[in-house]
Amino acid sequence: MSNTNNMSQNSVEEQIRRKLMVNLHPIRLDIVNDSERHAGHRSSPGTGNSHFQILIVSPVFEGKSRVDRHRLVNDVLKDELAGTIHALGLKAYAPDEPHS
Repeated sequence: MSNTNNMSQNSVEEQIRRKLMVNLHPIRLDIVNDSERHAGHRSSPGTGNSHFQILIVSPVFEGKSRVDRHRLVNDVLKDELAGTIHALGLKAYAPDEPHS
């Protein structure tokens, strides 16, 4: 893979990380770029930056439903979801909830 692709992949992941850290103040944030597993699929854009799995634990989620938590994350990442990100797997927890 070229350095340009590596830099691009890192910048997308870092952009996601930065936005979630600034807006949702997580105590845990795991981001996995899962794009390689989807390479060649008909709906995959083939950018290497299209499919992500996120596990986020934040006090912001306390008292909120699963749907509301997903809406918060989707709102923070709305620009990426409208362009770069094709698929996003999301697990969002409050700190007092079991998570893995």
